[in-house]
Amino acid sequence: MKKVIKICNLDCAACAAELQEELSALDGIHDVSVDFVGQRVTLEHEGEESLAAAIKHISSFEEVEIVDGNAPQKKERHIEEIVSIAVSAAFFLPALILHLLGGFEWVAFGLFLASFGAAGWSVVASVARNFIRAFRGGVHLGVLLDENLLMLIASVGAFATRQDMEGAIVMLLYQIGEFLQQLAVGSSRGAITRLMQLKSDHAIRLVDGVQQEVDPEELVAGDVIFLRKGDKVPADCRLLDETAALDTKSMTGESYLKEINRGEEMLSGCVNEGAAVRAEVVRPVSESAVAKVLELVQNAASQKAKPEKFITRFSRWYTPIVVLIAVLVAVIPPLFDGYNFAAWITPALNFLVISCPCALIISVPLTYFSGVGTLARCGVLAKGAVYLDNLASVKVAAFDKTGTLTEGKFTIGKISGQDRVLEVAAALEQASSHPLAKAFEGVAAPEAENVHEIAGRGIAGEIEKKRVLVGSYKLMEEQGISCREVKSAAVVIYVAEEGEFLGTVEIEDRLRPEAKDALAALKNAGVEHIAVLTGDTEARAKAALEGLPVDEYCAELLPAQKPERAQALKARGKLMYVGDGINDTPVMTVSDVSVAMGGLGSDAAIEASDFVLATDNLGALPRAVKGAKKTRKIVLENIVFSIAAKVLLMVLSLAVGLPLWIAVFGDTGVMLLAVLNSMRMRAKIR
Repeated sequence: MKKVIKICNLDCAACAAELQEELSALDGIHDVSVDFVGQRVTLEHEGEESLAAAIKHISSFEEVEIVDGNAPQKKERHIEEIVSIAVSAAFFLPALILHLLGGFEWVAFGLFLASFGAAGWSVVASVARNFIRAFRGGVHLGVLLDENLLMLIASVGAFATRQDMEGAIVMLLYQIGEFLQQLAVGSSRGAITRLMQLKSDHAIRLVDGVQQEVDPEELVAGDVIFLRKGDKVPADCRLLDETAALDTKSMTGESYLKEINRGEEMLSGCVNEGAAVRAEVVRPVSESAVAKVLELVQNAASQKAKPEKFITRFSRWYTPIVVLIAVLVAVIPPLFDGYNFAAWITPALNFLVISCPCALIISVPLTYFSGVGTLARCGVLAKGAVYLDNLASVKVAAFDKTGTLTEGKFTIGKISGQDRVLEVAAALEQASSHPLAKAFEGVAAPEAENVHEIAGRGIAGEIEKKRVLVGSYKLMEEQGISCREVKSAAVVIYVAEEGEFLGTVEIEDRLRPEAKDALAALKNAGVEHIAVLTGDTEARAKAALEGLPVDEYCAELLPAQKPERAQALKARGKLMYVGDGINDTPVMTVSDVSVAMGGLGSDAAIEASDFVLATDNLGALPRAVKGAKKTRKIVLENIVFSIAAKVLLMVLSLAVGLPLWIAVFGDTGVMLLAVLNSMRMRAKIR
C-alpha cells in the first residue's frame, strides 16, 4: 500500500538521501522516495507493522518530525541561523583586524575560536549525532561521511596548523551558504505552497433560498451554491443562471475572462468576476479539478528523473572516496618531500572542502521540483519529474480528434427518416458511456434493455422486445441493413429496428478555438510531426481538420488499431499522445509520453497518462514542452558546471595551492550559483 508522510525539519538534501537509504533497508518497505524540497516521504508498505516501523524510524531521524498533512505550514523564519551567523561575524571581524595588525595573537585566537563556536555548534552537534547513528547496529560510514564532517575536519585542521583565520571563516562561510540555500529552497517550497491557495476556504450553499456559509468539504453533488463577484469557485459545478465570467488565471496561468453559459461546467479554483450566480455542484471537493492539481503536483516528486537517481547513487560513493583521496594527499606526497607533512595538510583540507557535493545534491532535484510547479501554473500537471525528460525529447505528437482537438460538446443537428429515429437513438445512447451520448441528454426516450457496445461500430439493444442498432454506416453494412451512406462533416448516427433502417441523426461538434495556434506552437517548440488518430470516417476527419497544421491523419481506426498506428509513428522519434477517452488508454500505454484532458477526460485516461491538462486548454501543451526542455537544459548546466568548477578548484589547490577560505568560498559559490540557476525554472514560460 502506498503512503505519503508529511514531515518537517529535514535540513539538507544529503540527509534526505540518507533517510531514503535507511528506510529502504527496513523489512516490508519498498519504493521509498524522500523529497527534501517538498518535505514528504512516499513509500510502499506491506502492512501496518512495517508502516509503524517506518514512522518510528522517520521520527527518530535527527530532528525530523511528522506533521499533520492538513496543518498549515509555518513560515520559515531562520531566526536561529541568522543569530548564529551574526554572532559569529561579530567575533570574526575584530579578530580579523587584530590578525592583520599583528600582536595580540592569543586574543585574536580566542575571538576566532568564539566565531567558530558560534557558527559551527550545529555542525558539531550533527557530526556527534551521525557518529552515534553510524555505529548503531553495525557500521554505516555513509551516515558519518557527509558535508558536516568534511567542513568540521577542514576547520579543525586549520586551527591545528595555526591557520586560525581560515578555521573560523570556513565555518562562517559554510553557514552563510547553508542559510542562503535554505532561503532558495524555501522560496521554491513557497511556490508550490501557493498552489494551495487554489482551494477556497468557504462556500455559500443555498437551502430553500437561504444562504448558509459552509466548509467546501461539506458540499456534495447536487448542492446549489451561490457565487458572489470575486468568490473563488469552491467545487466543480454547473452554471444554473444564463451566463458567468470566470478568471481562469489560477488554473491556466493566463489571466483572461472565460464566458460560461447555462449548463456548462465551472472548474474549482477559478474566480467569478461577473455578477452573482447560482451553480449546482457536480463533484465533491475531493474529486474536483483543484484536488487533482494539488495531488498530482505534490506527488510528482516521488517519481524521480534519471539525473536525480544518478546524483543519489553518485553521492553515496562520492564522499567516502573523497575522504580517502584527501588522506592520501596528506600522507603520500610528504614521503617524497622530506616528510614535510605540514605543507600538504592544507591542500588535503582544500580537497575535502571543494569536493562537497551539495551543489549537485540540491540543485538537480530543486530544478525538477521547480519545473513541475511551473508546468502546474500553466495548467499542465506532471505525475512525476521522470516524465519531464521524456517530454523534452518528444519529436512526434499524435492526437485523438473527438473531445481533444474538438470541444467534445455534442449537439443534435439534422434528423432524417421516420419520426421515431431520435427517441430510438436516444434510448440506446443514454445507456452508453461514449462521449457522443451526451448529445442525447434530456431527450425523452423509451427504456432500453440488454444494451451493449459493439467496439468501434456502435450500440445494440432492445426496445419493447425489438432489436435495435445505433451506430456507424459500417455497422449497418455488417448487419445487412440496406441504407444510403450520408456524406456530412458532422458525425452521422444510423438507426435500425428489427433489421429495418429508420433514419439518421447528425451530431455536431466544433474544433477547439485554440487548436490551430496550439499545434503551430508545438511545431515551433520542436515537435517535427503531428498526426491525428480517429475512428471517424475519412470524409468527416478531412472536413474537421481542414486548416490545422496536421502532417497526417488516420481515419476509421478501431480502438485496437490505434496502438498499432502509434507504434509506427514512434519510428520517427519519441511520441506524445493526447487523448480524452477510455478508448485512448491503450494508445497511451504504448506512447513515450501521454497527456489526458483533465476537464472532459475519463478517469481511465487520466489514470493512464503522464500529464494532465487541468482545464483542457491545448494552448498549455507547447508551453509544457518548452518548460520540459528548459528543465533538462538547466539540470545539465548544473551538473556540468558543478563538476567542472570543482575539478578546476581541486587541480589549482594541488598545483599552486589555495588558501582554505577561498576553497570554502569556491564551494559555497558553486552551490549558490547552481541553486540560483535552478530558480530560473520559476520564470513564466511563453
